[in-house]
Amino acid sequence: MTDNPSVPAPRRDMAMHNDWWTSGWDHVLPRQGFPLTMLIGTAGQPDFTGSLDDLLQEVFEGHWDMIGGDLDGALSFSWPDEEWDYTEAPEGREASEANRWETFGAMLTAAGFPVPTTVRDLSELYLTWGLAHREETSEGTRWSMPAALPLPGELLPLDADLTKRLDRIRWSMRTGALVNELAKHLVDDLGEPQEVLTSLDRLATATGQDADDVRIAVAELVEAGDAQVQRGQQQADAERLETHQRFRLVMNWDHFHETRLHVVRTTRD
Repeated sequence: MTDNPSVPAPRRDMAMHNDWWTSGWDHVLPRQGFPLTMLIGTAGQPDFTGSLDDLLQEVFEGHWDMIGGDLDGALSFSWPDEEWDYTEAPEGREASEANRWETFGAMLTAAGFPVPTTVRDLSELYLTWGLAHREETSEGTRWSMPAALPLPGELLPLDADLTKRLDRIRWSMRTGALVNELAKHLVDDLGEPQEVLTSLDRLATATGQDADDVRIAVAELVEAGDAQVQRGQQQADAERLETHQRFRLVMNWDHFHETRLHVVRTTRD
């Protein structure tokens, strides 16, 4: 039996590192950091050996618009064909790009790293920083990434504002997942009750979470104005609740639905 050349090979699925958004690198690196991370994550699949150029050729026939063409494409902080938001950045694209490069370049220079100008340069920095690993084996070049990416602040001298922003993003992403699990229980299992008499350990059992994580989720609901915690007729501090203490979780569902984004997943036939 011979291969049929008219049948194309199956397209390789692109893989994104789970820690990319939490780590905060997308707020530090040029825009090509995202597709480069996806490319390296895909190169780390067990059945692939070769260079990133080889993978780019295999998946995109050598040209990927998202990465700027190929690995020798110039880095930038904005998409060249996007409509510019003058409310967000009234200085305009060119001035904004220059400011971002000045900040980025100063940060890398202060840490003793070369300032990359191409995607290939940035891929070499990934290796230096430990965001990626490349090994030459008897079978060819093997790529991998660590389970947890090094954080930008561990490698670069971030300014105070950026440090606070990344800390806030990481905290929000951690608490967001916890709140979602609690909300799923309240909506799907309990049918959006106006209030429920419960305790942290009961909620932990119902949601399959740790009681301390449930405490964080309840506190976040209160902080966002989506709920109140009451013991007797008095409001209680969610962060000070004992695991076994009974309390009334009083929900403001109108506020909850107005301020939170809900993703509806559909199944394609």
